[in-house]
Amino acid sequence: MVASLDQALCILVATFHKYSGKDGDKNTLSKKELKELIQKELTIGPKLHEEEIQGLMEDLDRNKDQVVNFTEYVTFIGALAMICNEALTC
Repeated sequence: MVASLDQALCILVATFHKYSGKDGDKNTLSKKELKELIQKELTIGPKLHEEEIQGLMEDLDRNKDQVVNFTEYVTFIGALAMICNEALTC
């Protein structure tokens, strides 16, 4: 039996690679790929406006290369985990 944390990590990695590379580099998410990931994989995704997704892209793209690499994606996932934790402990 696979441990639940192992399974969660595999899903996070697989989700990144499910969307990365459609527009080019298989190791990064373009703005379009990130938008699709957010809209299809997060409950809040379809509710976000274009400007909000653009702002998120700018915040995540720490090295300002116009794509989100895996490290930047993991930072995003960590921030989401912190939000979820705060919501559960309120």
